[in-house]
Amino acid sequence: MTLAVLKSRALAGMQAPEVTVEVHLANGLPSFTIVGLPETEVKESKDRVRAALQNACFEFPSRRITVNLAPADLPKESGRFDLPIALGILAASGQMPADQLDRYEFAGELSLSGELRPIRGALAMTFAMTTSSANPATAEARRDQPARKQRAFILPRQNADEAALVTDAAIFPADSLLHVCAHFSAKSAEGRLTRHVAARQVRTPHYLDFSDVKGQLQAKRALEVAAAGGHSALLIGPPGTGKSMLATRFAGILPPMTDQEALESAAVQSLTSGFSSSSWKVRPYRAPHHTASGVALVGGGGVPRPGEISLAHRGVLFLDELPEFDRRVLEVLREPLESGRITISRAARQADFPACFQLIAAMNPCPCGYLGHASNKCRCTPDNIARYQDKISGPLLDRIDMQIQVGSLRHDELKKQADGEPSSQIAERVARAHAIQLARQGKGNNALSTTDIDAYCQADAEGEKLLQTAMTHLNWSARGYHRVLKLARTIADLASSENIVKTHVAEAIQYRRALREK
Repeated sequence: MTLAVLKSRALAGMQAPEVTVEVHLANGLPSFTIVGLPETEVKESKDRVRAALQNACFEFPSRRITVNLAPADLPKESGRFDLPIALGILAASGQMPADQLDRYEFAGELSLSGELRPIRGALAMTFAMTTSSANPATAEARRDQPARKQRAFILPRQNADEAALVTDAAIFPADSLLHVCAHFSAKSAEGRLTRHVAARQVRTPHYLDFSDVKGQLQAKRALEVAAAGGHSALLIGPPGTGKSMLATRFAGILPPMTDQEALESAAVQSLTSGFSSSSWKVRPYRAPHHTASGVALVGGGGVPRPGEISLAHRGVLFLDELPEFDRRVLEVLREPLESGRITISRAARQADFPACFQLIAAMNPCPCGYLGHASNKCRCTPDNIARYQDKISGPLLDRIDMQIQVGSLRHDELKKQADGEPSSQIAERVARAHAIQLARQGKGNNALSTTDIDAYCQADAEGEKLLQTAMTHLNWSARGYHRVLKLARTIADLASSENIVKTHVAEAIQYRRALREK
């Protein structure tokens, strides 16, 4: 046999398209050629595979070796193809059986000694494969094709825990090239690889607690509303008032993650090799520095990688010192805040990443930061204040649901404050309100469409009159009007009220007061 065919997978954003690895041995001068649009890391696999085979005591064929990675128009990157290429050479040269290769998919980087090293995106591979097989469009396209059993995965042992989090995926971890070959050569089950079961962490996630923050009852109430409905929020106040403390504790009051949400979040984390099984069902918290570029925030690169907004998927994105970010960087947040996804387009490829994050931002009210402070030491002119606040564009500010004033406390007031309410009590109310939303409309209030708002967010006569008055005086856009209605719906859910009344609308309006007139 001079031809061997194996299956592997590439990474294209969150997708994991199937790659056919074809290895052909032919007569002629010895050579080793890899075709199929390989990146530099894949081209370098020739030397890794040669050394791994020789150090594992296999014969490296002195023949013309051609490796084709199909489809040819799909870019291939990283060392994930080392293992299938090495196995293909062994199968094509008759050094290992090839009759069971079509039952598996292979991925793994080889060391020079033949040991298997972990790869990036193992969970994304298994997650994308199982979700694509469950896609109705894919099922419809394959309706007339004969049923085929889903292949198992042979992966490095370090990737087994994350890949096996997808319950439908059969994961067989291996330590080295020799272990994989022994699996196909073994006559009994004793020498075969065993299926791995994911060790999911069942302990309660640990977050910083709201009880550490003294005072700021109004800000805590506002963040409770934000957590219950999935609303974005902007904290405005002088330095040292607790804005960052509140933001870092916000993830602890969000509703518990579902299995599907945890899988989505973990799959994105695995694309950067940043996922650990100990962080299973822990809400991501990302806080990029204000010097971050637009590419760092949304993702990109020659081979598109997820940015901070995607790494915060199903979690919290905290932007401290919001006006200090470059304005062009902030503008890239506008579309993801609306759609929950980000599409990165390059000349040669396009990648789509999820970006369903909850934005919490913080800023000072003026350049010196002390506007409205109890010390009255702000000396900023109105022009300076307006210029500073104008760094945040109107369209972006319009997409932030809540603008929360975080006032300063004098030293004597701070000493009198009792310990704050613990996060666990706030989280119970948030979870209860979130459950009401799921039972009523199947999604959070922040995701309601215009049609949904008409169906679920109608205020009573007095509330509607108050809302119309506020819209006229504050010059809200239609988007602002709808966001206040969604806020009022969340406040009503926290109160276990089926109807939205005037008091709910009044509180929502207080959270929507404009930072400045545009």
